[in-house]
Formats: sequence, structure tokens, C-alpha cells
Amino acid sequence: MGEGMAARLLSENIAGHTADSPLLIWNRTKSKSEELTNRFEGKHIKICESAKEVVTGSDIVFSMLSTPEASKAVFDSPSGTLAGVTQGKYIVDCATLAESDMKRMSKAVEEMGGLFLEAPVSGSKGPAHTGQLIFLTAGSQTVHDDPTVQSALTAMGKATHYLGDIGNGTRAKLVVNSLMGTMMAAFSESLVLTQSMGLDGSKMLEIIGQGAIQSPMYALKGPKMLKGDHAPNFPLMHAHKDMKLAVDMAKGAGVSYSVTEKAEEIFREVREDTELNVKEEDFSAVFEGLHKASTSEFSKKRKAEE
Repeated sequence: MGEGMAARLLSENIAGHTADSPLLIWNRTKSKSEELTNRFEGKHIKICESAKEVVTGSDIVFSMLSTPEASKAVFDSPSGTLAGVTQGKYIVDCATLAESDMKRMSKAVEEMGGLFLEAPVSGSKGPAHTGQLIFLTAGSQTVHDDPTVQSALTAMGKATHYLGDIGNGTRAKLVVNSLMGTMMAAFSESLVLTQSMGLDGSKMLEIIGQGAIQSPMYALKGPKMLKGDHAPNFPLMHAHKDMKLAVDMAKGAGVSYSVTEKAEEIFREVREDTELNVKEEDFSAVFEGLHKASTSEFSKKRKAEE
């Protein structure tokens, strides 16, 4: 998981507050683990050499990796998550993956005697640091109801929803994130049109914020987008990954998802645009791709000034 979530476990004394209950951590980038230990010098933190070492030394393990590929590599590695699972271990995976990924990992953990809870989160860097994430859980009710797991979820999030069978957490997360991406694509188009028609962007944000279409996302992202500020909270490449997973899920379910399919296409084009090079910027940077694709006088002038 990221530094924000781990920091909440430490600051809320879920782990690391005594030598008997240290927080065991591992990251593919070791410097990130070192940064966390430096920030919490008074806490009991052990940097492990592998995911396996974390699982071997812990009763409860939280994991979160950025892509299905990264998740599979760490889970299946000889020094990875599954290699450390033995009878009674609890694995809580907070990544956004495909439903099939979660089901595969759950089955593998259970075959080794452990229990598995999927717990993808709604929320990005800011909510992670302030304990305002929303957990969409499914799978083992035993793990979900465990008092320590509940304390950890409460420390890291403002709400937890248990959705039943494994896979339902991922289904819910993909619905949420595909809607969010589609909203951002439409919002970006509206701001491009606003500027291209000579309207004041800040005034239009005020108008949008006063009506039925108001959204906390619009209020948070809009002013930054008008300034060209796309400092990453939720990288565009990860937003696109989730939208693609959602589109595939809809196709598999026989659901018409044409609006989101178009938004996913827009995100994909922006992600793959090496000239723009914004895939690691915030997903609001889809705004830059829409300006690039536009031929209005405002968009032309904006491109010429870059």
C-alpha cells in the first residue's frame, strides 16, 4: 500500500506502537520504506526484504499494487505473497484489478490455509493521508469482522461496505472509477468549450457548483485544471487502466457501455500521446489532450504558447 495508508496504521496505533506489535513493511522501491521509517522514528517498523517475509511475520497483511501485472508478479513470486501464506494467515488486497484476479488470489490463499478479503478503495492520495478512503470489501466474512482488521479499516477509511462474495468489491470499484473517469472526460470537454467560446472559466465553475450537476471532484479539480496544474493524486494511466477493466467487465456482462467506452478511448489516446507525456500526471490531464485535439482559436493559441 502507499505511504498514506501505512502512515494511518502507525499514527492510529494499529501497529508499530510497541515492540510486540511492529509494522512489517515491504515495497518494490526500498527508498519508500526508508522514507516511512524516517518519518516515524519513534515507531516500531521493520523493513522486510520481500513480500514473503512480511506475510511470514504477520497474522494480517494488507497489500496494494498499482496494476494487475505488478500484483501478479508480487503475488506469484517465489519470494512473494503466496509463498508466505500458511494456516490462519489473513490477506487483505486493496488493489484495483480484474474480478478474475481477485478470485484467483483468493482461491490460492485458501488452498494454503489462509483467508482472503478483497478491499479495493475509492479515494486517492489526499483521502489516504487523512483516513477518508472508502473500502469496498468482499470475500471472507471472518477476515472482514476481525476486530484488528476493522480497526485498521477504520483508521484508513471513513466507510467500509461489505458486498458479499469475492469479486463484488472489484465490480463495485470498477463501476465507481469508470463513472469518475467518464465524468472527468465530460467535465474536461465542457471546460475546453467554455474557454473556446470566450467564457470565464472560474465563473463557469461557480455556476456549475451552484446547480444540480455540482460535484466535489469538479470543485477540487476545476481551478487546478484552468491553471494547467495536474500534479498527480490519481495518475491518468491508472485511471485509464480502471476504465478499460470496467469496459471489459461491461462487455462480458452484455451491458451497453458506449458512453464510457468513448471516454476510455479518449483516456487511452491521451495516455499514449508521447508528445503530451501526461500519463503519470493526474487524470485531470485528459483536459490537455482534449485541448490538443481541438481546433478552436483558444486551443490553437494555448498550444502555441506552450
